[in-house]
Amino acid sequence: VVQVKTAGVDGYEAVQLGWAPQKASRLSKAEVAHCAKAGLETPVRVLREFKADAGEAVKAGDVFNVSMFSDVGHVDVIGTGKGRGFQGVMKRHGFRCGPMTHGGHVKRRPGSIGMRQDPGLVEKGHPMPGHMGARRVTTQNLAVVQVRPEQNLILVRGAVPGPNGGMVIVRKAIKKAVKA
Repeated sequence: VVQVKTAGVDGYEAVQLGWAPQKASRLSKAEVAHCAKAGLETPVRVLREFKADAGEAVKAGDVFNVSMFSDVGHVDVIGTGKGRGFQGVMKRHGFRCGPMTHGGHVKRRPGSIGMRQDPGLVEKGHPMPGHMGARRVTTQNLAVVQVRPEQNLILVRGAVPGPNGGMVIVRKAIKKAVKA
């Protein structure tokens, strides 16, 4: 815990957590001083705020680990999905392809994108080619298979967003899991 925000001082209740230790020379002086004020031995690279209840007894310098998930059955995992660069409408939006033989020229193109002179524009939100991936993704209701506090690991069943070794946020599942 790097900082505890209170309604009296900051106007809202939150806890600021930090992880991924970093050399002080690679951070700004303000970031290093902020971590030193919390009593951290080494400054951290990542800072995130999470909502907190007013009654929680948390103070700066406390350490959270995966043991808090030992009695949790399902979790939500939030991360940044893999970037796929500039993609066409078939991959990005699942459009079908045009005829591939008999002289077809519209193999992977989107087809019509609008009407005629009236309305004379392309409607907002129309699916077009563009950048795909590299956005915040939340995978909900992943079953917790095992919690290993000594290794600080949570094993979950299902897809975790992002690349191998990417940073994710794990929270207790908000929605109830539906039994299949």
